[in-house]
Amino acid sequence: QALIDEKGYIDDELPCENTIRNICYRLGYQLKRIQKTKPLKKIPETNAIFENVNKVNHQSDEDPETLRISIDAKAKVNIGEFSERMENPRVGEPEEALDHDMNPDIKMVPFGIFEPTTDHLSIVFSTSMETSDFVVDCLELWWEENKERHADIRKLVINLDNGPHVSSRRTQFIKRMIEFADNTGLKIQLAYYPPYHSKYNPVERCWGVLEMHWNGTLLSSVNKAIKWAETMTWNSVHPAVHLIDKVYQNGVKLTKEAMKICEERIERSGNLPKWDVTIEPAFG
Repeated sequence: QALIDEKGYIDDELPCENTIRNICYRLGYQLKRIQKTKPLKKIPETNAIFENVNKVNHQSDEDPETLRISIDAKAKVNIGEFSERMENPRVGEPEEALDHDMNPDIKMVPFGIFEPTTDHLSIVFSTSMETSDFVVDCLELWWEENKERHADIRKLVINLDNGPHVSSRRTQFIKRMIEFADNTGLKIQLAYYPPYHSKYNPVERCWGVLEMHWNGTLLSSVNKAIKWAETMTWNSVHPAVHLIDKVYQNGVKLTKEAMKICEERIERSGNLPKWDVTIEPAFG
């Protein structure tokens, strides 16, 4: 602004923010993120929820017929010819991007399914939107791919953060999870972390590794984003990466009558009904 006011330049004659940022990177100056360590809020049940999820996790990890997984979606990833993640290039010269900020060509939703006891990670991308149906489609894909590896498993404990699409009050999510239990014959226990404490959900650690892995890379296409995700490692293990090419509809919900039937199929914890839900399969 000083160059415009004092030197008479016009806006089009000046470099844009991205150009200045890339020059700074070449000179060795880099942005640093502020580490998030303190949650903004805390509900009264927080301690009880933590005690419950820790107890459930310990019991599941000790049971050879129970598998614990941690699930969550990452923030949408913008795909296109622009320099969104050029903040820490691993090479001396950053990849060339469009000089001015543009709207992304596509936004991809990454969804992670992490097995804390085996370090196995699956990442499923969608070019549509995050919905309850997308979440359960990811679980179905993951189980189909891994059921032979887990042939002895009879129960699945799922760590999650009670976000809007996986809340135990989200009617479509509960409906689809009942169907998932029935189709697989698995007993399902949803063990939630407290609100505003999602960083404790084990899969969250994987997202930081992915972000660092492709930071400095121009994610110009869906295929390139997937290929880069495939080359990351978590504890020296590459993830299984998939793309679900399906258009999802937002806001799908059950009627009160339909949800009443679903409630008869699930068992909510007496003390923490929103944070601990068990689903018995119709067979198994």
